[in-house]
Amino acid sequence: MTDIAFPASNDVGGQVGVLPKRKRRKKRKKEPRFNVVLWNDEEHTFDYVILLLKSLFGYPVAEGFRIAKTIHLQGKAIIFTSSLGQAEIKRDQILAFGSDPFMDEPTGPLQATIEKVRTE
Repeated sequence: MTDIAFPASNDVGGQVGVLPKRKRRKKRKKEPRFNVVLWNDEEHTFDYVILLLKSLFGYPVAEGFRIAKTIHLQGKAIIFTSSLGQAEIKRDQILAFGSDPFMDEPTGPLQATIEKVRTE
């Protein structure tokens, strides 16, 4: 094995060793989040809202009922939060879900909107 001689100081050949500057990593900006909000109306049944939530979002019936009750009592509920693109897709799926089959007369779609999540 060969012995390696190291200089006694950081001085190598009369020059002071300088470490290269480390590049700072830019912090990635988090993609904004958006809520899909489902609004109350008097044209759709709880059963329809529960069916929609189960079909489009995979909510179990009990959770769908809880959300439907919140919508009924508070006028609206946030049902999904994601990126803008995903939120737009879900809103559009709600609007295209069709009339309430539990009603005698045809109804329009449930009202759904998108709102940006507030960060504080």
